This record gives sequence, structure tokens and C-alpha cells, in this order.
Amino acid sequence: MVAALLFLVPAADTLLPGSPVLPPGARDLWPGDAVVSRGRRSTVVGHDHGGAGGETGAGGVKLDDVARRADVAGLRVSAVLGRPVRPLIVVPDSAAEAARLAGVARLDGLAAVADGGRVILVPELFASLNPTGKNVVLAHELTHVVAGTDRLPVWLYEGFADYVGYRDAGLPVATAAAELAAEVRAGRLPSALPGPDAFAADGRDPDRLARAYQAAWLACRFLADRFGERTLVRLYREAQAAGVDRALASLGLSVATLTARWRAYVRDQLA
Repeated sequence: MVAALLFLVPAADTLLPGSPVLPPGARDLWPGDAVVSRGRRSTVVGHDHGGAGGETGAGGVKLDDVARRADVAGLRVSAVLGRPVRPLIVVPDSAAEAARLAGVARLDGLAAVADGGRVILVPELFASLNPTGKNVVLAHELTHVVAGTDRLPVWLYEGFADYVGYRDAGLPVATAAAELAAEVRAGRLPSALPGPDAFAADGRDPDRLARAYQAAWLACRFLADRFGERTLVRLYREAQAAGVDRALASLGLSVATLTARWRAYVRDQLA
């Protein structure tokens, strides 16, 4: 489960590994082998390779670039959730190290993962993204950090994070949901909101994970378009407190009626 933790870090120009002002999630990561880059609000920690510009990771991820992007992503999350966001980003050397830090076996298909009060990048995949993709991923994962996960179905948990991630990205819906759009145009409209199995990596169908995220995103985008962004945020919080059925009922919806309206919305947006 992702805890909703915020770290308030003093605005120092330079922070040394092991300094008491470092957030707890950044302490003792790599004793004697760490470097810290600071944005206006963010803290980014990676391995010390002795290079200029904070270059680290298998993909050559620049810590200072991540810090700048995390500052912007934090503002985007704050604008939706109404809470101050002080991002803490960890940049390991490989996907294997990212998985170890997150306490999971693998992170197939993911460019980053929320882990408690921090975001851990998967450097090979994160470095392969274009600038917009990097910004979306950071905003998505920071939403998980701040908003939390309690009692939520996976479509709401992931769809809400993607709603925040894509909110200011400037991408057309059919571009952001390209894999799902291809399915819809081929006459294969999804029949149900994506569940946990849809978010499992599948080597036989590499686009399956992308379609699951896109379907979940469009469910939350539909709710925001129909009822307003503030209502979507309230529904998310009510679902955490009382369950999704009661949260939807406050809007006059059930999971079945939401599913029907979401399917029509997906068809209208992507056909």
C-alpha cells in the first residue's frame, strides 16, 4: 500500500548524503556512493558516478533534469489534490535495483513506481520516454504518493493517477490512448472496467498493460468531464473511506451504470 507522506525539506543548495535534513526515504540508500540534486521543491537521489550534471543510471538519467520535472509534476498534483507536494525521487542504476528497493520481484513495463513516500525510477525505461512521457510518469507516481490507495479498485487507483498525469500534458485523447484506440477501431470495445489481472505484465500481449491503464484513465476522465474535477477528487477520497460502491452511489451511479457510460465514452472518444 502507498502511504500519503509529504517530506518538507529545507531549501538548501547542497545536501550531503546522510545529512539530517534528508527525507527518511533518502537516508542510507547507498552509503558513501550517493549524490543529491535539488529542485525548488524536489529532492532527487542517485548513485555517485563522479560525473558533472548528475548523470546516473543505466539510461544516463540526469538528476538535475529529473528534479526540474519533479518540481513541475508536484505542482500539477498539488493543483488537483489541494495539498503541498515535496517530491522525493530515487534513481537506481537498473531495473533490478529499482525492484529490490521497492521490495518486488520485477517491474516489467514500468518506468517508475511509488514506494511509500518516494518515487523510484526504472532508469532504462524512464530514459527512453520523450519529455512529455517523463512528465506524465512523474505526476502519475506522485499522485499515488500523495493520494494513497486504501480500499480502492485498481481502475480507480491507476485511472485517477493517470487523470492527474495527463491533465496538463496537452496530448489528444487518441494519442494518449493509442493502444486502446486501435482495439476500439477494430471493433473490440472493452466490456468491463480493468481489474487486477489486466494490470499484470503479459509477454504474449505487450500492449495489454497499456490498454489497461488507458481504459482506467478514461473512466476517471469520464467522471471528471461529467461531474467535474472536484467531484472526481471527492469520489476518490470517499471510496477510500467508505468503498467505491457507496462513493458512486452518491453520484447516482453503480459500477454497472458507470461501466455502461464509460464504454459509450470510450467509443465516442476513440472510434
